[in-house]
Amino acid sequence: MTSSRPYDDLGSPAQMQADCRATTARLERAARRVTAPAPSLHYDEQPAERSKPTIEVSAAAARLAGALHFHLE
Repeated sequence: MTSSRPYDDLGSPAQMQADCRATTARLERAARRVTAPAPSLHYDEQPAERSKPTIEVSAAAARLAGALHFHLE
């Protein structure tokens, strides 16, 4: 039977402390990312050549795509 209460019961103190620690860690990571300098947009500071990522299609995916009439190259 599901509860129809509009709130959740409080967790144990240990569970709430673990939640606070996890939230603090996420907030610290977010604060570091916000204060980090933005990447340069200048053309001469970009890498000379970036290789395209390769995508490997498994045999099962190729059979499924063939059955659905998709063309994978």
